[in-house]
Amino acid sequence: MGVRFEEIDWQETPIGVISLRRRRDPLLDVDVYEVKLDDEYLMSSLFSVAEEELAQLGLAELSGGDFDVVVGGLGLGCTARAVLDDPRVRSSTVVERLGEVIGWHQRGLLPLAESLTADPRNRFVEGDFFAMAAADSGFDPEEPGRRFHAILVDIDHSPRHTLDSGHADFYTPAGLRRLAGHLHPGGVFALWSDDSPDEDFTAALAEVFETAEAHVVPFDNPYGGGTSANTVYVARLTAP
Repeated sequence: MGVRFEEIDWQETPIGVISLRRRRDPLLDVDVYEVKLDDEYLMSSLFSVAEEELAQLGLAELSGGDFDVVVGGLGLGCTARAVLDDPRVRSSTVVERLGEVIGWHQRGLLPLAESLTADPRNRFVEGDFFAMAAADSGFDPEEPGRRFHAILVDIDHSPRHTLDSGHADFYTPAGLRRLAGHLHPGGVFALWSDDSPDEDFTAALAEVFETAEAHVVPFDNPYGGGTSANTVYVARLTAP
């Protein structure tokens, strides 16, 4: 049995105090890992279904193999792990703004950490995903201008509820066009959101991509005695 509560790490960062916690849930009899930014909960290992579906729904839009993928946001590693579970993936570049979060994985503080750090296809890049999306140099510091087959993002709570007001431009048609410039023809962009499907954002996607769809992803919520849901947006560029 795990400890009832432990604050594994606590760090001051440019965007606030980030902490990694582990607690024993008496109802489910499992260890739960949680990340907080200041007093706001960012993620919990109890609710990882949609983070995994972000990878699965996004990659399902691709045909063939040898895919190069960007994952925007590392967190507990659920999306990154689901990407690597697809044998068609050749490389995964995980962009994370906070070196402290990358350090949790490099130090083996999380259940998925070893499987990510030991996979030769996986690489962590410390950087601001949104600034990199807007720049011509893109997401790979070792190969500026490199294009990818899929870009999967789980950073903000939703297109309307961002962690930083500076992220807002990313969710406009202009911001999405800059992002699309980092994709191969036929490439896929997918986004996790904690909110219900947003028609305005789906319309913005449709201005840039050939197809755009909002998927509602339900999951069991043991505390509410029923189900909750997240949204995964999936958009694909015109194939060559």
